[in-house]
Amino acid sequence: MSTSVLITGGAGFIGSALSRRLVEAGYDVAVMDVLHPQVHAPGRAVELPPSVRLFTGDVTHAPDCDAVLRLVQPSQIVHLAAETGTAQSLSQATRHGSVNVVGTTQLLDALGRSEIVPDQLVVASSRAVYGEGAWQCGTDIFYPRPRSHAQLAAGIWDPQGPTDKEAVPLPSCASRTEPRPTNVYAATKLAQEHILAAWTTAHDTNLSVLRLQNVYGPGQSLTNSYTGIVALFARLARERQPLQVYEDGRIVRDFVYINDVVGALFATVQQPATGLRCLDVGSGSATTIHELATRIATICDAPEPVVVPKFRDGDVRAASCLIEPAEDELGWRPRHALDEGLLALLEWIGEQQPALPSPQAQ
Repeated sequence: MSTSVLITGGAGFIGSALSRRLVEAGYDVAVMDVLHPQVHAPGRAVELPPSVRLFTGDVTHAPDCDAVLRLVQPSQIVHLAAETGTAQSLSQATRHGSVNVVGTTQLLDALGRSEIVPDQLVVASSRAVYGEGAWQCGTDIFYPRPRSHAQLAAGIWDPQGPTDKEAVPLPSCASRTEPRPTNVYAATKLAQEHILAAWTTAHDTNLSVLRLQNVYGPGQSLTNSYTGIVALFARLARERQPLQVYEDGRIVRDFVYINDVVGALFATVQQPATGLRCLDVGSGSATTIHELATRIATICDAPEPVVVPKFRDGDVRAASCLIEPAEDELGWRPRHALDEGLLALLEWIGEQQPALPSPQAQ
């Protein structure tokens, strides 16, 4: 078993939870993280097990990567370091390209300079790479064009199909759904996948790509406005504020609990790929944003959600996935239902001290 694991971005939401799971299983874990203030607010403690070696460094900075690899010779690398804001990427494209693309190439170049070829690289990719994904109209399956600003401003929420007939979104599956990014963030994540696939193939090593759906749960940043809709709704509902739901409320997402995502990553480390594998990780259930808001509001005894005709450029209408390939490949399955996960998140938010600043709307 490969027992030495380096996690880039490992002090963040997913990385810190994965570190704990790996340490409990006997792995030697090192973490490289820039501790960006957008994620790590001033005064927020870094919650890693005592045995984890934390290196404060930037993956976009070659000397930082070299310094870490002089001290750590990992048998596996879990690459989590990334910028993740969908809307933010449209106005800060250079930042997202720098971290997600150049940060990946800097890490690979540093591995080359250190003459280290890990047994496996694991990258946390995103459901965003699919863009609008595949839709079905009757018996026909098609890939709609991205929704334009003009279309959204006109309140035409569903992607336009080849006919006037109603179309339905299909859950994505890595083995057959074509990636077609609709925003800068998604494009950088797909580029990251391609770069890592080329490097691992050339070096006769292995790559696991896990395309994660919307991850939520205790431990995520509550001060980062790009942290995700679940945490934002949870904070607003706890203050008895009405939740605003964009478009017509029928945006579809797959919300997957943090422990289930960590379980998939852990299984990937324990069972390295042989070559290249690409899997979707989610709950396996599609939920509308209005349903999510209603569930959270009910738990918190907050006002009923309000549908407002607002939208975010670059956002997709529907995103969910088939998880059977990941279940079959990894022997993994999600164990937390949405209501269970929401209760755990809300309880954790209530425990956070000192008092958090008031949350902002979407």
